[in-house]
Amino acid sequence: MKKDGEGKETPERKRERMRQEELNNPSSSIHGSVLSDLVGALGWKGSLLFVIAIAIGLFIVSVFIF
Repeated sequence: MKKDGEGKETPERKRERMRQEELNNPSSSIHGSVLSDLVGALGWKGSLLFVIAIAIGLFIVSVFIF
């Protein structure tokens, strides 16, 4: 017989199990895009700053070219 809560997987264990399964499946990371890796590493604040920096850079380049 199982006690209460023994049969349920905790969120921490589920995340770890999913991470281990992903590590055992390297083909998915080969086909990943560079942009998704960058956004995943930076988080939403870093991604926002990256987009703003690109927009400012494009504006400065367009001012000096035209």
